[in-house]
Amino acid sequence: MNATQNKYYFQALDNYPFNMGETIEALTYALSYDKNEDCLCLLARIYSEILNDYETAKEYFEEAITVNIQSLNLYPYYIDCLLWNEDYKEAKRLIDFALTIKGIDKAVLLNKKSILLEYQKKYKKALKVIDNARLYTFNNNFMTYLDSREKQIKRKKK
Repeated sequence: MNATQNKYYFQALDNYPFNMGETIEALTYALSYDKNEDCLCLLARIYSEILNDYETAKEYFEEAITVNIQSLNLYPYYIDCLLWNEDYKEAKRLIDFALTIKGIDKAVLLNKKSILLEYQKKYKKALKVIDNARLYTFNNNFMTYLDSREKQIKRKKK
């Protein structure tokens, strides 16, 4: 991204999701310079998180991956989209692939895997994955979040 594109991208990101008019305007400007993975990811998030148009979101996520398959930022959002759209096989494949990317936050991805298993009512496996996620967690906030996820799954398991 060049400096001008960065400016518009950060304006879009700063306004998301509270001021969608400003978000879309800035993102449109940023995308007019170059279709990079960060801008495409944010556009995909708008379709996924705001408009609930998962199929369109998936198209933008795929385009972002073709721009940069090693992007660290887009995989958690793409996985959320797949989970919300009940594309569980795709979500599992994407999680498994993303876990191989150097530098990616494995704790976040393992948490997504536990959510996938929870959706599939595989509670025992989900709890094991949460234990594994703890091994890659290096801050108290996320550790606390994983503890609450564990309690939630145990309540369902009963």
